Amino acid sequence: MKELKDLQELVKKIQGMYTSYEDIQLLIEMGYEEEDPSIVREIEEEIGSFEACFEELRLQTLLSGEYDPCSAVMTLHAGAGGTESCDWAGMLYRMYSRWAERKGFSITVLDYLDGDITGIKTVTFEVKGENAYGYLKSEKGVHRLVRISPFNAAGKRQTSFASCDVVPDIEKEIDIEIDEDDLKIDTYRASGAGGQHVNKTSSAIRITHLPTGIVVQCQNERSQHHNKEKAMQMLKAKLQLLKEQEQAEKVSDIRGEVKEIGFGNQIRSYVMQPYTLVKDHRTNEENSNVTAVLDGNIDAFINAWLKSTAQQT
Repeated sequence: MKELKDLQELVKKIQGMYTSYEDIQLLIEMGYEEEDPSIVREIEEEIGSFEACFEELRLQTLLSGEYDPCSAVMTLHAGAGGTESCDWAGMLYRMYSRWAERKGFSITVLDYLDGDITGIKTVTFEVKGENAYGYLKSEKGVHRLVRISPFNAAGKRQTSFASCDVVPDIEKEIDIEIDEDDLKIDTYRASGAGGQHVNKTSSAIRITHLPTGIVVQCQNERSQHHNKEKAMQMLKAKLQLLKEQEQAEKVSDIRGEVKEIGFGNQIRSYVMQPYTLVKDHRTNEENSNVTAVLDGNIDAFINAWLKSTAQQT
């Protein structure tokens, strides 16, 4: 039923574009017949809307990966730098939350650890929506912030780092056998805002897959059993991606992609001082309005990455 609904929406968009195309032709003809320059602005607005819709549909054709239609599970980690990096991780979480809100997606926090003073040390959250993983897989990597530190009394410029990991939330059963002896399972008390249940029972789960070093955590559910189920689902999704990549690379090469959260490894830089610029180092896409980007306006960077990736394949 979901696939049928998606196809119906696609047909509706295409029909709308065809109607818009006919309207533009009619306006052009009216402009010539009446010799009315005021129609030009209306034509330009209609063409702008048509191009935006066309670009949106074109980008959907790039989301052809097996897991692109899935929801996404994102994990943000603050890098070295204490309070600065924790604050930066919190800013990134807000950025992705605002982006998801604009897309009509929903966010569910699965695991959360506050910074010692402010911000976030680590957060794992699920972004639910059509093609969420297809879009957000472009965000995997290290993000760098340059600004005048609000936590430095001397007002010095500070560089902070945070990493972002993204995996699909694969709803179907994943055919991967995991040896229980390869798992280290820890329980701990849930943290963060909540009711009486929080911090009173060890319901949160942390699972470490010893052969690969992959760590997943979940504390969203009240039940330890449900948290373990969700954590195992996340682990299987990561192992599935790893298994597919192994066909082309060695495991050591794949794990090597999880780079140190520091200088030289960033995929994108957000510079607020001495000038304002956000630049993606993979595609060279730029935006001088840092405030807008941090408010969730990241579609241009996502789209540029999707186009670049499509051209390479």
